[in-house]
Amino acid sequence: MKCRTTVAMAAASCLWTVVPSAGAQTVKDLVGTWYLVSDTNTASDGHTVQPFGLTPQGIAIFDSNGHFAIVNARSDLPQFASNNRMHGTADENKAIVQGSLAFFGTYSVSDGVITQHIEGGTWPSQNGTDQKRTIIFFAGDEQTWTTAATLGGKSVLHWKRLK
Repeated sequence: MKCRTTVAMAAASCLWTVVPSAGAQTVKDLVGTWYLVSDTNTASDGHTVQPFGLTPQGIAIFDSNGHFAIVNARSDLPQFASNNRMHGTADENKAIVQGSLAFFGTYSVSDGVITQHIEGGTWPSQNGTDQKRTIIFFAGDEQTWTTAATLGGKSVLHWKRLK
């Protein structure tokens, strides 16, 4: 009986060390630079879309003083024929606006939720708002968030820490 108890306790302690935390618990857990692995929006009807494509380009920077900046973009954004961002065609401008998003501000972490106070960015409707990101997976150098999707439904973003 003592052997079975010892084996059970050893197995339980091993599980404790390999099961990732559901969410970062403090700002310290989040501090660093992260790159976007994927972003999938799922609409309420079950339809999915990757707003930044299958190979997104994105970076999230969180500092220890509670400031952050995030820039996400499609990897297939078009080059402007004019080679001047101030002289894009309607189609070029549409592709850039729909295929990229950047914002910055301050953040806090509590109970596995990142609250981002957006001070500014490329989508002015977000300025001055608080956005909540629920961390559903966090293990050292990887994290996954869910958030309300701009297309309706929810968005799931997977990040890896840059080293």
